[in-house]
Amino acid sequence: MMKKYTALEYFYIVLGSFITAFAITVFLNPAQIAPGGVSGISTILYHAFGFDLGLTMLLQNIPLFIIGTMLFGKQFGVKSLIGAILLSIFSSLIGMVFGYDGILDLSRDMNVWLSCLFGGVLSGAGLGFVMKSGANTGGTDIIAQIIARYVHIPLGTALFIVDGVVIVGSAFIFGIESALYAIIVAYITQQLVNKVVLMMGTNYAKTCYIISDKLNEIRNFILNDLDKSGTLIESKGLYSMKNRPLLMVVIPNQSISKLTRMVHMTDPKAFMIIQETYHVFGEGNRSMEEFVALNKDVSQE
Repeated sequence: MMKKYTALEYFYIVLGSFITAFAITVFLNPAQIAPGGVSGISTILYHAFGFDLGLTMLLQNIPLFIIGTMLFGKQFGVKSLIGAILLSIFSSLIGMVFGYDGILDLSRDMNVWLSCLFGGVLSGAGLGFVMKSGANTGGTDIIAQIIARYVHIPLGTALFIVDGVVIVGSAFIFGIESALYAIIVAYITQQLVNKVVLMMGTNYAKTCYIISDKLNEIRNFILNDLDKSGTLIESKGLYSMKNRPLLMVVIPNQSISKLTRMVHMTDPKAFMIIQETYHVFGEGNRSMEEFVALNKDVSQE
């Protein structure tokens, strides 16, 4: 089961990296649209100096991966490194096949709009698949995940904020019109990331309530694989009036898709509720004293 689960994760990484690379190489880069991230910076460097798109993305990711590994763990770093390498390789290969001029005649304004639309949709979907696996394609995606984790805002929104810096820079290179297209692409990407990631969601964590006939297997997965704990609550079915334990657990956003898939594979008939969780206090999380002090300082400003 776990081999199947791991294979699915890496399938998401490969699929997402290819889709994102296709969007960047075929639609965004030819149209001189730099919607943020290392791909946006690489687009600027490609048109300004002729640097290879895929290689430039890979070289920018090196210091960011060190940060990502330190914050999210070795497994995160390995999977994200694979995603970044695949994105760079796919970008270079697709560039060789289709050329770096894309597949549309960009002298027509409508085709620029098409590049904007399809580039945004495909890049958002691709990033969503990669992030659904608990990894990313490197670059400013790592910074966005850090912001989403500690500032409690949607992952797509964090990505939108970080990308804004690159978009402003692109305005000085490609012009205001190109920067406006980039803003549209960044917004579309934000929406698609939030939709595709699905359970990885909008806040710091999710609270899950699970009722299953295979609760022991789910419990072991949470304790051993996710390194989290939870609470068993005595409950009774309203219709059957039978006693059934209810498992409550708080899971970080980057792990929620893992738990969801594991529960589904272990017990497809399991009853599972997932709710947004805005603040988590206690062992292994922020202390309540720290939260109260922080909000007291803010209220006094």
